[in-house]
Amino acid sequence: MRRRLIQSTLAVVLVVIAVFGVSLVIVETRTISNSAQERVDSEAIRLAGIVDSRLFAAEDVTAEILRDQVAQERYALIRIPGKDPIEVGTRPSGEVISSTEKGEEGETVTVQEPRSSVTREVGRTLLIIGLVALLAVIAAVLLAIRQANKLASPLTDLAETAERLGSGDPRPRHKRYGVPELDRVADVLDSSAERIARMLTAERRLAADASHQLRTPLTALSMRLEEITLTDDPDTVKEEANVALTQVERLTDVVERLLTNSRDPRAGNAVTFDLDEVIQQQLAEWRPAYRSAGRAIVSSGKRHLTAVGTPGAVAQVLAALIENSLMHGGGTVALRTRVTGNQAVIEVTDEGPGVPADLGARIFERTISGRNSTGIGLAVARDLAEADGGRLEMLQAQPPVFGLFLSRTPLKPTVPDDDEPMVR
Repeated sequence: MRRRLIQSTLAVVLVVIAVFGVSLVIVETRTISNSAQERVDSEAIRLAGIVDSRLFAAEDVTAEILRDQVAQERYALIRIPGKDPIEVGTRPSGEVISSTEKGEEGETVTVQEPRSSVTREVGRTLLIIGLVALLAVIAAVLLAIRQANKLASPLTDLAETAERLGSGDPRPRHKRYGVPELDRVADVLDSSAERIARMLTAERRLAADASHQLRTPLTALSMRLEEITLTDDPDTVKEEANVALTQVERLTDVVERLLTNSRDPRAGNAVTFDLDEVIQQQLAEWRPAYRSAGRAIVSSGKRHLTAVGTPGAVAQVLAALIENSLMHGGGTVALRTRVTGNQAVIEVTDEGPGVPADLGARIFERTISGRNSTGIGLAVARDLAEADGGRLEMLQAQPPVFGLFLSRTPLKPTVPDDDEPMVR
């Protein structure tokens, strides 16, 4: 592209120089020739006037007297009736510019100038025109190179940006070039990069959330299946199988919730449910794991509370808190229920060292973990709580106390805006 731009610009400049240069040369040549002829004519008239005045005054007319009146490069021939011709200067050879003038006393004055002087002057003019044309060509080449770089370099950058997008690097460059058309393309590429980055982030977050939320039910299901394989009591097998089926239902609920949130995070299935059922379910699921660790998990507080939310999501939040206490806490884990205002609160606490002071409120940020864990468990739990209209907070750092706040009254249905389509 650079070469084509330079060649096209240079071609245009050469055509312009050829058209105007040739015309200028022709005009200047004629002007110089006419000027030389006018000078010779003027010289002949002036010299004839001098001869007339001397003849009228009866003075001598000689070559010595007229030598100072004739330019050095010119030749003059004066013919006076009854006298010998008078020559001033050297007769030129070759082509000459000549002018003859007759005086009032009958004399004839002829002035000649060699055409070579005109040729030299034309040559100097052509040299000046040629230098100007050369400078114009050089300026045109430099301008063409600058314009070519100004247009080609942005296109190269845009091609590299598009290639980076195709290779999975969605970082926008926010680089502009001062050319409206190219800047428009850069805007579109940057917008596409930002959309791709958001989609990739959402996909990675979905994958991380899915792996974390599916891990707990799968672990509990695995423990139940191990219990079945280690017993021969039909009643125990039946009981563990029922619990395993419950775990399968939880897995199904987790998968459906993940898919729903990936399509529309605002979508929810909030209902009024019994908190005791969810808490007892979690106790039954986690007691084997705590028993294996030599620890206990208990519940206390106000009974027969109802709350508004998604039972599966609340169960996942409690499972994340219980698992967090199993991994990072110590001693007995207690789930306490209480009522504050119009909210039901489930507190999860243990007898461990608590949350380090350097973590503080950052404990709910993704990738923040007190140990070598994923660091997304509490972040996912808070997102699930907020999706149901509740909230998850750290009420105390040492010993650790986490509180899940849920509304006790159904939320009013949200009326969609005029410009927002209703979901059916």
